[in-house]
Amino acid sequence: MTSHECNEPPGENVRGTPVFAELVAHPPTSEEQFRGLWKLYFLSLIGFSFRAAKLDNKPAQRVVEALEEAALLLPDWSLRRMLRAALDYAKRIELAAEVKLNPVTGQPEGVTPKIMLREPGAEERKHGFISVDTLLETADQALGESERKFWIVLDRLDVAFVDTPELEANALRALFRVYRDMASLSNFGVKIFLRDDIWARITSAGFREASHFTRSITITWTASALLHLVIRRALHNDAVRDFYRVDRSVVLASSQEQEKLFYRIFPDQVDPGKRKSTTFDWLLSRTTDGTKQPAPRELIHLLAAIRDQQLKSLEMGAPEPPNEALFDRAAIKAALPEVSKVRYEQTLLAEHPGLKPLLSHLEGKKTQQTPNTLAKIWGVSREEATASAEKLTEVGFFEKRGTREQPLFWVPFIYRDALKMPQGSEE
Repeated sequence: MTSHECNEPPGENVRGTPVFAELVAHPPTSEEQFRGLWKLYFLSLIGFSFRAAKLDNKPAQRVVEALEEAALLLPDWSLRRMLRAALDYAKRIELAAEVKLNPVTGQPEGVTPKIMLREPGAEERKHGFISVDTLLETADQALGESERKFWIVLDRLDVAFVDTPELEANALRALFRVYRDMASLSNFGVKIFLRDDIWARITSAGFREASHFTRSITITWTASALLHLVIRRALHNDAVRDFYRVDRSVVLASSQEQEKLFYRIFPDQVDPGKRKSTTFDWLLSRTTDGTKQPAPRELIHLLAAIRDQQLKSLEMGAPEPPNEALFDRAAIKAALPEVSKVRYEQTLLAEHPGLKPLLSHLEGKKTQQTPNTLAKIWGVSREEATASAEKLTEVGFFEKRGTREQPLFWVPFIYRDALKMPQGSEE
């Protein structure tokens, strides 16, 4: 069977405020509502695609007609309006859980949603009631008949539910239960991208279904994978390839060739000395938080900032880097404060605004703290300070060291410049 593309709308805003952030202001009142919301939202996305692609087989027509009758497919389409329509409809379904039939006419009384979260009874089916699961199965049938596949990819869920852990847990547990409900569909699927720490949070209070999700892949970045990423990006530049006289395919096929090219572009070390790290290890150590998991975003940002610093230096009349290198040590060091500031303000504080009072009190303090020093800085008991330090460890601001009886909380390089924290242990 061949697979064709539908005109697929995005399931989330790739840039700007995530569409699911709307739920913080108007959250569903129960997990059942959340499950209904996810299914109705997915149906609305696929119904929009059917309509945009002019898919005219009978199952597709049934789906589109049902959604249009329920006002879940709006003429002036937008993600926010679609999500809000799905949420309002899910709430109406719950309010009208039971369909009341007039004993004389046999017709439904009042305005009752025709799409239901449960399976309708025989009498209800006679009057056009249908379950959301049946509509999903009908949509899957429509895709099969047209030899199409439809995927919904969900990302940025960590930003959508910023600083609302209870709402986040309810929303994501409901989402994964919906994912399980849809496992039998063969032409219609959902892919969910979720950070490890968020998965740990939603399962920490107990989530029996977690063991059922076996089709998962953990994306990790090793040092060699990150070096490959850096060199691949460098080799996109024609001038770089010409200057170093290298063949792109040859370099990318060999990790040794990639390392060799990296150290033609950069100095061997940022801080000279026998016991000092190599430049690439230095870059990784400066862009890794307390979780010790390197990620490409800050590394790429640091490299871009290094380029800008080097250009600024050359424009001011500084000598060019020695030999055939494009960057010198001074430019590399000068780039780190910008990356630290952006990581602190636009990632850590943006995702965890409730931690700002704790973090702001650490400005200017030493990079290694104990429960006692933190208790003094925050003006709380040792026990309260330890609990708060553990929270900061969970989000990667602290790296926990020492022993269980005498823990130490160490601030990674990525956050030091942002808070002007000097190296050393707090007295």
